Amino acid sequence: MLDLAVTSAVALLVTIDPIGTGPIFAALTRGSDDAHRRRMAIKGVLIAAIILFVFAFVGEFLLRALGIGFPAFRIAGGILLLLLAIDMAFARPSGIRSTTATEQEEATHKEDISVFPLAIPLIAGPGALTSLLLLMGKAHGDIWGQAVVLGVLALVLLANLAVLLAAAKVSKLMGVTGVNVINRVLGILLAALACQFVIDGILQSGIVKT
Repeated sequence: MLDLAVTSAVALLVTIDPIGTGPIFAALTRGSDDAHRRRMAIKGVLIAAIILFVFAFVGEFLLRALGIGFPAFRIAGGILLLLLAIDMAFARPSGIRSTTATEQEEATHKEDISVFPLAIPLIAGPGALTSLLLLMGKAHGDIWGQAVVLGVLALVLLANLAVLLAAAKVSKLMGVTGVNVINRVLGILLAALACQFVIDGILQSGIVKT
């Protein structure tokens, strides 16, 4: 159970990335008053939480409805997370967990950024959704294991909210270099975790006999 908690914490912290989201949020809300920033932060995290928790329960059903086996999703998810990890290790912006240049330009002209781009894709992006579904699958049939994953998700979202509420201070304190250093370290951990997901998927598929 402790292993699952640690794995969940690493995967969700890296893909939701509270530290990296803070500076982006600060840039998108530059010129706004504190009340507006607070409202956007709370609303964005709440919407992302609803999306993530709903996906945690219906994601496996969607896979079955599409005829996708969980081993195939483990392999595909592992590859997706590995691509994200490579981008993080080289400190390159990735459309997997952040906005593209075009999306960010569009967002700067919007007064309400809580749904786009804050909730999606900054918080509940493809990387976070993939990680969550893989973690829930890892705890399949174990109610306590799934409760651990969801509990870790709630804590990460609370940490994200705290960072967003203090976004201006965090971005000034960390700086671009500080954020990139943390992301590089987390990227290495995510790369190892992604490889493990691929290995588990291959073994679970029965392609390779142990």
